[in-house]
Amino acid sequence: MTITLNGISRDFPDALTMTSLLETVGLAGKPVIVEQNQLALLPKEIISATIQDGDVLEIVQITAGG
Repeated sequence: MTITLNGISRDFPDALTMTSLLETVGLAGKPVIVEQNQLALLPKEIISATIQDGDVLEIVQITAGG
């Protein structure tokens, strides 16, 4: 399966859930904003979202500071 993640094409051997993708990229449990195919996901949607071949994802970690 091939997806575009933050502008970079990436291959994964199997179908993924959004939760497993976040674990794979080191963002599990961290505050993030996720856009899947140009649609922003609500936090509760991230838990149940599945990723399909060809999906375009943007993931941004929320940080605070000055």
